[in-house]
Order: sequence, then C-alpha cells, then structure tokens
Amino acid sequence: MYYLIKMIDVIRIPPNMFSEPLEEVAAKILREKYEGLIDNELGIIIAVLNVSVSDVGFIVPGDGATYHEVTFDAIAFLPKVQEVVEGEIVEVTDFGAFIRLGPIDGLIHVSQIMDDYIIYDRRRGALIGRESQKILQEGDIARARIVTVSISSKGAKVGLTMRQPFLGVLSWIEEEVKKIKGEAKPVKAKG
Repeated sequence: MYYLIKMIDVIRIPPNMFSEPLEEVAAKILREKYEGLIDNELGIIIAVLNVSVSDVGFIVPGDGATYHEVTFDAIAFLPKVQEVVEGEIVEVTDFGAFIRLGPIDGLIHVSQIMDDYIIYDRRRGALIGRESQKILQEGDIARARIVTVSISSKGAKVGLTMRQPFLGVLSWIEEEVKKIKGEAKPVKAKG
C-alpha cells in the first residue's frame, strides 16, 4: 500500500551550493538521501514532495556548511500481510511467477497459483493447470494476496498466493463470477 508521510529532518548544505536557491538545493539533497531508501518501518520511499526549508540555518565549528531544518512529504510503498494487490505478471519460471507491485516484484510460488497440478511450458513461458487448463503467462493482469513480507536495507521480498476465491488472473475471476451468476456454460465431462 502507498502512504504519504510527513517527515522532518536536518540537512547539510555544502558551501559550493550556497549560490543556488535554498528550496531547490534542499529538494535535491533530500531526493538523493531518501528516494529509493528501503526502511523496515517506512517501506520503500518512492518520491520526496512539498519540501519546506527553514531560511535560518546554523553552522558547526570546523565545517563550512550550513544546516537547515526541513519538512517534506514522502510517498512510500509498504506491503502488508493479508493485503490484496493487483499487478502485471512480469516473469514466469518453473518455480513460479513474478508480479509487479509498484516499485518491487513479488513471487507467487508455483504451489500458490491454483488448486491444480501445474505444468511449466518453457516455449510459451507459461504455467498451465493440467485439469483446469488455466494459463498464467507474462503480461497477464492478476490479483493476489500478500502472505509474507521481508523488508531489510538490502531489499524487499514479498510472497503471494492466488489460491483463494476471487484471486488469480482477471479472466479467471470473471469466469468464476459468471459461474456464480449462472451465465457461464457448464463444461461437459470428457469420456
């Protein structure tokens, strides 16, 4: 989920930037410091906005820079367990599929894709249900539930499942809804 966070910090403005407008310098320094930052509590910082810097700074003896208090907004992405997300399938492998969740990709393990035995078709780059004939391939838009989240300074890992009602590729969900409403044609058993 995305969050808008109000933050306060003190930034160091080096002497070589004194000739530039204070707001622009502060925004540049904050973007370099925060954008792309991964934090356990905040998540992944996507953007820094609405920078407001104090005109009055202070100096530290022995350092030619000035220090200014700044307030700013940060847009952060923090995935939560049990959250339902929707995204594009960006890669399919023999062990699962990766779904784009904004700034990161999450893994849907092959055991969590559907209630069916799954066959990996290397030529098509697709996972196919043996009985259901459901196909999951790159470019599909899917809905999944987050089951595990691991965030550290090294990166973020997200595990997902699609083995629950109304989760999966959107065309699967539409078919499920049609069955419930009685609009779908029943599948005849082979044999």
